[in-house]
Amino acid sequence: MKKKQARAGKPFKVALLGNPNSGKSTLFNALTGLNQHTGNYPGVTVDKITGEAILQDDKSGAPLTAYILDLPGTYSLYPKTLDEEVCYNVICDDKNPDCPDAAIIVADATNLRRSLFLATQVFDLGIPSVLVLNMIDFAKAKGLHIDEEKLSRSLGIPVLSTNARKKTGIEALKKILASGLRPPGKTLIDVKKFIEPALLDEVRLMFPSKTGYGLYQAVNNQTGISHFKTEPQKADKIKELIKSYHYEKHKVQTAMTIERYKFINDIVRDCVLVNEEEKRKSLSARIDRALTHRVWGYFIFLLILFLIFQSIFFIAPYPMKAIEFLFVKISEAGRNYLPPGELTSLLINGILAGLSGVVVFIPQIALLFAFIAILEDTGYMARVSFLMDKLMRPVGLNGRSVIPLMSGVACAVPAILGTRVIPGRKERLITILVTPFMSCSARLPVYTLLISLVIPATHTYGYFNLQGIALMALYLLGFIAAISVAAILKFFIRVKEKSYFVMEMPLYHLPKLSVIGVSIYQKVKVFLLEAGKIIVIISIILWFMASHSMPGVFSRIEKQYNNRDTVQKYTPAQLNAIVSSDKLKSSFAGKAGRVIEPVIKPLGFDWKIGIALITSFAAREVFVGTMGTLYSADSQDNTMSIRQKMAAATDPHTGKKEYTAATGISLMLFYAFAMQCMSTLAVVYHETKKLKWPIIQFAFMGALAWLASFVAYHIIK
Repeated sequence: MKKKQARAGKPFKVALLGNPNSGKSTLFNALTGLNQHTGNYPGVTVDKITGEAILQDDKSGAPLTAYILDLPGTYSLYPKTLDEEVCYNVICDDKNPDCPDAAIIVADATNLRRSLFLATQVFDLGIPSVLVLNMIDFAKAKGLHIDEEKLSRSLGIPVLSTNARKKTGIEALKKILASGLRPPGKTLIDVKKFIEPALLDEVRLMFPSKTGYGLYQAVNNQTGISHFKTEPQKADKIKELIKSYHYEKHKVQTAMTIERYKFINDIVRDCVLVNEEEKRKSLSARIDRALTHRVWGYFIFLLILFLIFQSIFFIAPYPMKAIEFLFVKISEAGRNYLPPGELTSLLINGILAGLSGVVVFIPQIALLFAFIAILEDTGYMARVSFLMDKLMRPVGLNGRSVIPLMSGVACAVPAILGTRVIPGRKERLITILVTPFMSCSARLPVYTLLISLVIPATHTYGYFNLQGIALMALYLLGFIAAISVAAILKFFIRVKEKSYFVMEMPLYHLPKLSVIGVSIYQKVKVFLLEAGKIIVIISIILWFMASHSMPGVFSRIEKQYNNRDTVQKYTPAQLNAIVSSDKLKSSFAGKAGRVIEPVIKPLGFDWKIGIALITSFAAREVFVGTMGTLYSADSQDNTMSIRQKMAAATDPHTGKKEYTAATGISLMLFYAFAMQCMSTLAVVYHETKKLKWPIIQFAFMGALAWLASFVAYHIIK
C-alpha cells in the first residue's frame, strides 16, 4: 500500500491506532486540544472521533494541518467485534474515505510485546508510520528500560517516547509528522512462506498497489473489507481462488501469528532491559494485591460506591439550593413584571417550570460523571472488569460485560453500543437486554426528587446520610436485577460458541483534572441539550393540556365554588387550591391521566403521576419537568420550588399528603425496573436487528416494575 506524503500547507489524514488502555485517547487530546468532532462511521453507530493538529513543515515553514482519526482500540487486524471491524476497514481498505496517509501507532511501553503485534501488522501494510511508546514513565517505574534507537533500526520506522498525560514528547511527534513519514524500510514477515506465491500473484492483479501482507488480508477477510460490498465480483473471484488452491484460513493465520510473535520476542529481548527487583516492587502490583483480591476486592468496590453516593448527597445540596433560589426569583420577576396572559403563563408555568425541575439536578449528575471519570482515568475500572469476570460467568456474561453495565450508570444508549467489544454473541445479547436495569443518569433526577420527599435527611452513626444510603440501594438494586435476569436469560438464549476474556491491566496513575473536566463538560452538555430539547417541547404541550379544557368547563368549575356557603367554609387560599385542583383534573391533561389511573392506582399512583409516566417514555428525566409543569399549573405560588410544592401537596378534599413513603418508594421501584426510554428501545433494535428483542425487553421490564411497585406499596402502606 503506497501512500503519498502530504505537501506543506495541505491537510493530510493520520490514523491513531493502539490497544485498549494504551493511552491513545489521551494522546489524541494532547495532539488536537479542543479541535475535535464526533460523528458516526457510515452505516454503523461506532463513534468516529476526528480532530485537527496544527503542524509546522520543517523545510518551508508553511503551516500544515493534520486530520487525526482516533480509531477504536484493537489488539490486531483480525476483527472479532464491530469496533475492530471498523478499525480493520479503515486501515486495510485503501478505497475507504478514512484510509490514512500515515499512522501513529500507540504502544503501551509497559507491555511492548502485546502492543507490537498490531504495530507490526500495520507496518507490513506499508503505511508510513511512527511508533509512540506511551506511558514511558510507568515503564521505568516497573523496571523496564527500552532502547529506542535499536528498536527503530529493527522496525525500520521512527520510534518516540511520550507521556501524553503530561504532554511530554508531543511537539517532537508533531515535528516527525511534519517532516514527512516514509513507508517502513522493510517487510517484517514474508507472507510467501505461508501462502502459495501463485495465489498471491493472481490476487495482485486485482490489487496491484497492495503489499504482500495487504494481499494476504484481502484473501483472509474478503467478506470483511468494505469495498468488496461495491465490488462483489472481486470477492467471488477470491473465493474461487481459495477453493482452487485449497487455502486454509485459520491454519495460515495461526502459523503467521506464531511467526510474528517469534519476531516480536526477538525484538523485545534485544531492545528491552528488565530490572526484576523494580518490577516486583512496582506500586501497581502492590495495589492490585488488595484491589483485585478474591474476597476483599468486592468489599473495597462496594465501599467506593458507598462513598460516592454519600458524597453526592453531601456536596450537591449546596449548588442545588442556589439553582432553586435562582429559578424561584426568575419566576417571581416574571410574574411581577410580565403582563398577565397566555404567553406569560406558558413561559413561567410551562417552559421555566419544566426546565427548573431538571437543571436543579445538574450538580448531582456532574458529580456522578466526575466520579466515574476518576475511576476510569486511574485505571481502577479495568480492575473492576477483571474482578467481576468470575461473578459474571455463572449468569451468562463475562468480564467484558462490566464496562457496558457500568457505562449504563451514565446512559444506556452508549452502554448498549459499547457491547460491541463483547465477542460472544450470547453474552453480547444478554448484556444488551439487561443493561437498562442499571440506573442511568436520567433516573438520577427522579430518584433524588423522590428521596428528598420521602426519605428523611438524617444521619446514622453521626456521619452517614440516609438519603445517600437510599440512593446507593437503588443503584445496587438495578445491578442485582441485571444479574438476576441475565441468569434467567442464559437458559432461554442458546448459542453454541465459547467466549474468552482477555484484558490488559493499565498501570495506576493520578487522574488528570483536565481530562476529567472535559469529560464532565461534554457529558453534562449533551445531557442538558438533549434533555432540554425534549423537556421544552413536552412542557409546552403539557402546559397547554393542563391549562385548557373543552369550552365552558373551567367557567363551570369557578361558578360551582362561587357561592356564599363555599366562601364561608374555606379560606381564600384553600378555596383557590380546590378550584385549581378541579380545573387541572378537568383539563385535557387530567383526562389523559385518569384514563390510565385504574392500571396504576394499585401501585399508589394518581393521575398526575400517570401523565408523568407517559411523558417519561421520551426520556425518564422528563418526569421531573412534567411534575414541575403540572404543579405550577395547579398553584400560583412562585415562592416555592418544585420539590417544596410536591412535598406540601395534599388532596384538597381529604387533606391527606399525596407523597407518602409508600407512594414514593413504590414510584422509585417502578422507575428502577421499567423500560421508559424510546431511545434505548431504538438502539436495542438497531444492535440486534430484530424487533422481537425490544418488545420482549419492554414487556418483561414493565411487568417486573409493576409487580415490584405493587408489592412494595401494599407492604409499606
